[in-house]
Amino acid sequence: MKERIQKILSQRGVASRRQAEQMILDGRISCNGAVCALGDVADADTDTLLLDGKPLPSKGKSVYIMLNKPKGYVTTLSDEKNRKNVAQLVAQCGARVYPVGRLDMDSEGLLLLTNDGDFANRIMHPRGCVDKIYSVEVKGYTPQRLEQLKKPIYLDGYRIAPPQVNLVSSDQDLATIRITIHEGRNRQVRRMCARAGMQVKRLIRIQEGTLRLGNLPSGMWRFLTADELEAMQDEA
Repeated sequence: MKERIQKILSQRGVASRRQAEQMILDGRISCNGAVCALGDVADADTDTLLLDGKPLPSKGKSVYIMLNKPKGYVTTLSDEKNRKNVAQLVAQCGARVYPVGRLDMDSEGLLLLTNDGDFANRIMHPRGCVDKIYSVEVKGYTPQRLEQLKKPIYLDGYRIAPPQVNLVSSDQDLATIRITIHEGRNRQVRRMCARAGMQVKRLIRIQEGTLRLGNLPSGMWRFLTADELEAMQDEA
């Protein structure tokens, strides 16, 4: 059966569909000896697809991982600055996995990784509206600025949905707040806080959809349970 090549790459755990599209645009994918273009289709069972001149990995068992990402690691797996990336933390999982979404280098907490491209795309697609909850330590807190944070704003020309914002604790201009967002714009929580006049000192993602970080130690990972996976699939 012929399918779009980016979908095949995603199904084989090579990359997310968005990343696969970039691979195609970069001329890294060939089908039966011809360099592929975006929009091309192929039959994974009968056509010869190569990535950088090498065969695609066979479609193995799907793997779903929760990582407690520490500060100082990037979620991109190809980094021109040669910084530490999250793939190094899950190297012993037995499969080549990639992040579902992202956390910036200075942020911590729950990060999903998988080799199931369809699952990743459902979680990341804006239509899915999988909520993400963060524990955020800020400087510059005032009650007025907290109220400002609750208002919808435009980021990258896109009007984000109003976040849910709850004050956990405060000490003069320092505070810990809990923020729930419904999208995943680049550095969204940090930019929202900055717009409201507050500086983020620490940011930890503690929940995504029904999945909670819990007491998983920083830098450690585990496989999702069958119940956790089913709940996430139902939500997406």
